[in-house]
Amino acid sequence: MIAMGVDTFEKLHSQWERALDIESLNQRFYCELFKWFERTIAVCQFPDDGAGEGSEQRHVIRLITRLLFIWFMKEKGLIPDELFEEHYAHEALADHALDKTDYYRAVLQNLFFATLNTPIDKRAFNNTTHATHRDFSKYRYRKLLTNANRFVESLHDVPFVNGGLFDCLDDFVGVANGERRIDSFTDNELQGKTLHVPACVFFDKKDGLFPLFQRYKFTVEENTPLDREVALDPELLGRVFENLLAAYNPETRESARKSTGSYYTPRQVVDYMVREVLTEALVAKAQPEDGDKAFWRERLQYLLDHSDAMDDADALFEESDRRIVVNAIADIRVLDPAVGSGAFPMGILQALTLALRRLDPNNDLWEEFQKTRAKTRASEAFDTKDRELRDEALGEISATFEKYRNSDFGRKLYLIQNSIYGVDIQPTACQIAKLRFFISLVIEQVPDKNAPNFGINPLPNLDTRFVAADALLGLERPIQTEIGESGSIEKLRQELEANREQHFLAVDRRKKLKLQDEDTKLRNSLAEKLQRQGWGLRVVQNIACWDPYDQNSHADWFDPEYMFGVREGFDVVIGNPPYIQLQKDRGRARKKYQNANFVTFASTGDIYQLFYERGCNLLKPRGALAFITSNSWLKAKYGRPLRAWFSEHHMPLSLIEMGKDVFDAIVDTAVLIVRNGKHDPVTCRAVDIEHASEHRFPPPAITKHSS
Repeated sequence: MIAMGVDTFEKLHSQWERALDIESLNQRFYCELFKWFERTIAVCQFPDDGAGEGSEQRHVIRLITRLLFIWFMKEKGLIPDELFEEHYAHEALADHALDKTDYYRAVLQNLFFATLNTPIDKRAFNNTTHATHRDFSKYRYRKLLTNANRFVESLHDVPFVNGGLFDCLDDFVGVANGERRIDSFTDNELQGKTLHVPACVFFDKKDGLFPLFQRYKFTVEENTPLDREVALDPELLGRVFENLLAAYNPETRESARKSTGSYYTPRQVVDYMVREVLTEALVAKAQPEDGDKAFWRERLQYLLDHSDAMDDADALFEESDRRIVVNAIADIRVLDPAVGSGAFPMGILQALTLALRRLDPNNDLWEEFQKTRAKTRASEAFDTKDRELRDEALGEISATFEKYRNSDFGRKLYLIQNSIYGVDIQPTACQIAKLRFFISLVIEQVPDKNAPNFGINPLPNLDTRFVAADALLGLERPIQTEIGESGSIEKLRQELEANREQHFLAVDRRKKLKLQDEDTKLRNSLAEKLQRQGWGLRVVQNIACWDPYDQNSHADWFDPEYMFGVREGFDVVIGNPPYIQLQKDRGRARKKYQNANFVTFASTGDIYQLFYERGCNLLKPRGALAFITSNSWLKAKYGRPLRAWFSEHHMPLSLIEMGKDVFDAIVDTAVLIVRNGKHDPVTCRAVDIEHASEHRFPPPAITKHSS
């Protein structure tokens, strides 16, 4: 049917383009998904996850993350389509009904935990004995299935993916030791732990999740700013999750639910901030041999710019320059202290991957640097076991680049392992950020039915790359420590870091659990020694109790050394900090941070001001910060301490006042890029988009820096 008023081909074509526009597609999908989200919360019941208010919401968001990842795998041909069709449920289940939980239990939970999270050669049904009923790598619910063997056969070609997304969150410890049944993957229900996820939330023809997914085209290609394929790609789904998080977060719930899907940082803003701040970081880390700093900066900007058509760097970089830049990228450290759905870390990953692809098309230099890093870590080893781990790491690096010589997989894997970190006070946000990185790694792999695990490299564990913590509060370190135990403390720190690096790449669940137990022992030993050295009881308790592998809690503090092994600061801090007035909710945030030694604190101000100070303090000398925030600190009285602090201690490089269009008229926003310290004065280019000659982003007046 042709709509009213469409009487020419041009009008019809225009309407068709609007209907297929990516932004419209994204908004429609989010609105439908959010309605499903609210309906599902209302009809489902999950065990309490122990993380306070919002347990059902967290459970459903976790379910969405798992199923969206699976949908992308399905699009790559790695998971059979039939698993998500109701005729399969009727055939596989002994008593399928839309009001029953059998499909969720017997099909989806077995797919999550006993298939995707279990190596192919170890998949089998549990024997229901006391010794195995807590082994969450085994299939369950045999009695709910019509034919258990046929069910296992239907999952035969599904690869093992690892990564933590499909880790069962139930405990091994037993009821007597306070066992938690968060996922409730068990043949035996416990009183008060009832799980109810009716099949209608998946199959209902009007309101089910799978019919919703099937109405949209999914693509496994990551859109850059130049790509315009009308499909749901990982980038667009990141926006969906950013909106979903905002609608779930009590601080933004009301405004986000009114925004109908536009509560996110636009891609062109993310890419501008990423490109500019990485250019600053690379200029500080990599010096050109020719000494022409202005031309060097320009070349680095081209290198990081998706809009430039350069296929490789032959025309702009000599061989020696390429080695300098690749070495700098290998050494870069980036932090988003309010990671949200992961938009900025993902932008960093894509930009650095692009730069490496252009500089080093065959991954020769990148492989060399990764092997050098592995050998350096081994030189700090404590015993023979670590040398064996070095040899194992070198073997894994060789295998990765042998298989993915001309791929971005190796580039992304080692950037994620060594360069990119995120923090958020919401554990759910960290899980979503991890999901985006998992998808980004999976889409780079080419399935091969004749290869081990069907050609898919298991994903890394990102628990120590994206952590749930309060980024504004650090550990209270003593001013002076005794010399006597410093060596043993340093040894424990190194052991803890090495243990976490092993966990990053571990694929066997029992090995991961063993490494997690070792993490606990090392933390406790470290805390004991620190206490003897004069550290306060509360601080050492924080260190001992922080469990990076607990997906349902957050730390009330953040320390990059103990959480990430980053001791000298970050080259880049980037993000979109939350906007929360310190006086809101009877001054809850004001009371929390007023005695935390912030020089920019103003009781009438906003929490994002504190993120500016904390973010700059987390930088290396000459490191660069890029934030998009409300612009109220530029004009309001409560912004005076922050303005003075920037003026005295840092070098603003560019400022763009955005107006209200970025977040659907929620606040006036501004993008600020700052260099840490007062080095090499530059002219800060400031512009108000509303007064710019061209209303586009970035405005022409801000595209270059004076130096």
